[in-house]
Amino acid sequence: MTLTVGFVTGTTPDKWARAWRERYRERLELVAVTEDEQESALRAGDLDLCLVRLPIDPAGMHLIPLYEERAVAVVSREHLLSLADEVTTDDLATEQLVLGERSGWRPEVDQLDWPAMSVKDAVEVVAGGTGVAIVPMSIARLHHRKDVVHRPVTDLAPTRVGLAWLVDDDSERHQAFVGVVRGRSARSSR
Repeated sequence: MTLTVGFVTGTTPDKWARAWRERYRERLELVAVTEDEQESALRAGDLDLCLVRLPIDPAGMHLIPLYEERAVAVVSREHLLSLADEVTTDDLATEQLVLGERSGWRPEVDQLDWPAMSVKDAVEVVAGGTGVAIVPMSIARLHHRKDVVHRPVTDLAPTRVGLAWLVDDDSERHQAFVGVVRGRSARSSR
């Protein structure tokens, strides 16, 4: 049997996958999913567990919050904000926001009149000098280019990453992976 673990862009399942492979004979398959797919793939049974970007609908799910990520503004290297060490939402108030699909940050007001695009495409638009993208730090690092920089947005709540799986699929192997993620040693018990 294979344990299938999904992960959204920016999450890093490698250390947990390595620990799993050291401890267990069962094969582990890592599957990249988008934020739009993360919850539906779990509910459809395509994944056993998933490293998700929150929020997700908790109904019928086990969810362990793992860590938070700081929101950053990605700007062209030539943009005035590139000179700052950090920015606030007030600094961004007059900027054209460019958002990739579910980029991990959702504006609280519907101020966007811009088509949804991939995060990679959004960073490309920003690099061309059109607008600012707001993404989690890991996404900014993943899509780093020489012609853009990212700056922490100090007054935005961080995005959160968690491990989710269906309540109905709470088997010993699910709990074994949860133990790996929680840092339990090979000899410890729940």
